[in-house]
Amino acid sequence: MSAVVGELHIGGPADGWRRLGLHIVDDVALIDGVALRFVGGEPGLHRWVFRHAPAHPDLVDGIPTSYTDVAAAGGSDHQLPVVGIDHVVINTSSLERTCTAIEAATGEPLKRVREIGAVRQGFHRLERVVLEVVESPQVTAEVASLWGFVLTVDDIHDACDRLGPDLVGLPKPAVQPGRFIATVRGSLSLGFPLALLSPRT
Repeated sequence: MSAVVGELHIGGPADGWRRLGLHIVDDVALIDGVALRFVGGEPGLHRWVFRHAPAHPDLVDGIPTSYTDVAAAGGSDHQLPVVGIDHVVINTSSLERTCTAIEAATGEPLKRVREIGAVRQGFHRLERVVLEVVESPQVTAEVASLWGFVLTVDDIHDACDRLGPDLVGLPKPAVQPGRFIATVRGSLSLGFPLALLSPRT
C-alpha cells in the first residue's frame, strides 16, 4: 500500500478557516481523506502525518513528521466547494537533499524536475496529493520547511464569487493548462499561503 498524506497540522486560530467555508469538528476539517488538524499555538503549517509510510523518521529533512495507520474523522460538510488538496509546497535550499529524504520516508520517487530560471521544482505524488519541492536562491536554511498548500475546488469562479474580493483574489490562468488559480487574501490570517485551484481537466 502506497504512502499518503493523512494529516496536516495547522497552528493559530481556526476562525479564518471557518470564514473560508470549512466545516471543523473537534479541531479537524476533513478534505478527501486528508485531515487539517488545528493544533493552536503559533500560526503556521507545522507538521505532516503520513499513513502507510515504509519508514518512520521523526524529521524529513527537518520537517516534523508523524505516522498513523488510522484515518482521521472530522468535519466534511464544507460550504467551500472543496474537493481535495492538490499539492503541498515545501521550500528548500537543496532539491536533491529534500527529495531524497521524502523518498526515503514515503517510498515515492521524484517524478520530474521543472526549472524556471534560478528556481527548481521537484514533484512527488502520494496518491491524490502532490508534494511540490521548491528550491530557490532566497531559501538558505539547511533544512526544508512546509510553506503552504493548494485546495482544489469544483467551481473556482463560484467559490471566488461567494467569498468575495476581500477574502480571495480573482481567478487567473494557472501553470497547468486549462486550470485557474486564485490566492486567498492575508486578511484571513491563516498563518501561511493558501490558494484555490480548479480541477484537473
